[in-house]
Amino acid sequence: MMVAGIGSRRGVTVEDVLAAIETALEAHGLAMTALSALATAALKKDEDAIVAAGRKLNLPVIVVDDSALQAASPGTLSSSSLSRKLAGTPSVSEASALAVAGKSATLLGSRTVLGPVTCAIAISGDAP
Repeated sequence: MMVAGIGSRRGVTVEDVLAAIETALEAHGLAMTALSALATAALKKDEDAIVAAGRKLNLPVIVVDDSALQAASPGTLSSSSLSRKLAGTPSVSEASALAVAGKSATLLGSRTVLGPVTCAIAISGDAP
């Protein structure tokens, strides 16, 4: 399972979200078709652009609750003071991706920042 974790400023566009996902995947030599799901933190559950990106890509958008976000936080590679303040995690995108990809998930690298959106790619530990 490969998951794109999404963090963003408020009011981003679906184009912003899709561009960040594409940029993150390209950095690892991957195509959109490699993704199994999108993930974001509960505080972003009403961010329409993230939901719209999932619809456009025909992927589920999984909202990670605060306890799962905190549990995944030690595995993050990046740190944002704003993310710590608002979500209690060093990186919303990285922690969300890790939480959804599963217990032995790993990040392919630190988050990609593209304008107002961050995207991190995590892969489950049981992937072939």
